[in-house]
Amino acid sequence: MIQVVDNMVSISAVKVKSYEIRVAFAEFLGTCVLIIFGLGSVAQSVTSHAAYGDFTTINWAWCMAVMIGILISINVSGGHINPAVSLAMALIGRLKWTLLPVYMLAQYLGAFVGASIVYLVYFEAIKNFSGGVMLTDPMYTNATAGIFSTYPQSYLTAGEGLADQIVGTMMLTISLMAITDRRNADVPKFLVPVLAGLTVFVIGAAYGYNCGYAINPARDLSPRIFTALAGWGTEVFSFRDYNWFWVPIVGPHIGAILGAFIYIFLVELHWDSEDELSNDFLPGDSGEIKAEDLASEFKSSVSISIDEK
Repeated sequence: MIQVVDNMVSISAVKVKSYEIRVAFAEFLGTCVLIIFGLGSVAQSVTSHAAYGDFTTINWAWCMAVMIGILISINVSGGHINPAVSLAMALIGRLKWTLLPVYMLAQYLGAFVGASIVYLVYFEAIKNFSGGVMLTDPMYTNATAGIFSTYPQSYLTAGEGLADQIVGTMMLTISLMAITDRRNADVPKFLVPVLAGLTVFVIGAAYGYNCGYAINPARDLSPRIFTALAGWGTEVFSFRDYNWFWVPIVGPHIGAILGAFIYIFLVELHWDSEDELSNDFLPGDSGEIKAEDLASEFKSSVSISIDEK
């Protein structure tokens, strides 16, 4: 309910108190922004024939998109914006299983809406570039489905593509585990989104050629569904006799799980007792600082400093 107080419009009555809904909102918006910036950079590069962007600028765009997506959601949900990361966090006990469907649904919906916004903005550019023909196979120079989802190079087999996605997402998760491990480098919380984004940049710089480094099932599947509905048709799934679309879905989930357990078994399990430190911004439900906790902490610190003066 919207109220008018002292000639001021107050919308506090619509504030959501349910943690599950707040998590869904944060993951939805974070993932949506991720896709809007990331796919937008690809659309600009492709439709301009690389006059306004190339592989390097695309990598930087995804880097910044990850930073901003995490900044939007980190204090509410941990800033996963990736179903593979959420599943890995659930498996290692850092996300309640009851919240996993909330995370995933919000992420997939956010990616779908993000893809639709990119399509809306670049509709005429895509039509101009493609000649009005919606082509999927990247062998055609005017194919545009690759703006939204990843497709392999002509030489790449599904098996090698799967290995590519497993390794890429494994490195992502190992890096995220290290970045958020307060007993390790003790990274300040405000630097977590920056380092996560730079991790995505280096993955793209090292492993982007084979098949576009999806490393995020929502980033690939939701836009793929959108393209199927928006005019590219079922070929976005039937490409290579249905022997590709599953790769950037299955691979990242396997890679994220492997990465999380590798870091735990090789690093995290071996801290001495004196090294133990509560991790206050692990991705998940069990450790992150909530926004209201930060506000309370800030007020307390201000009060103390005033009293000292």
